[in-house]
Amino acid sequence: MADQFNIRVYGLLINEKTEILVTDEIRGQTRMTKFPGGGLEFGESLVACLKREWQEECGFDIRIRSHFYTTDFLQLSAFNARQQVISIYYLVEPESAYQLTVKNQPFDFDQAVEGAQIFRWEKIIDLEAANFTFPIDQKVVNLLRTFPGLTC
Repeated sequence: MADQFNIRVYGLLINEKTEILVTDEIRGQTRMTKFPGGGLEFGESLVACLKREWQEECGFDIRIRSHFYTTDFLQLSAFNARQQVISIYYLVEPESAYQLTVKNQPFDFDQAVEGAQIFRWEKIIDLEAANFTFPIDQKVVNLLRTFPGLTC
């Protein structure tokens, strides 16, 4: 069984068109679709982690609107079978006007190299859990699709 925890924190940014921001990345030769966010560092709070990750990935500051979901089932890491993954998702909003380059097609990288990352807006009503790489994100997609007021 797992002998350590891998704590991940993600932000769910929904725009006025009821679209959610997703990211496509290449990490360790794996192409993945997920929500923006990442790993908690020792000594860091969940909120500080999420704000740091968004600043690093997206280049703008966010504020937390509310907690959305925390993993409620056993999930071992896809990259290390000795790690149990716990993911925390927050609904977020930008702190001020921002600019973010977005693409329209999945994995539309300028160069498909390690660390490549792009962002896309996806209509919540059209989200498909199978299009997300990780089981916890897939559960969040299903929750988003049934969340009151988000699928208009």
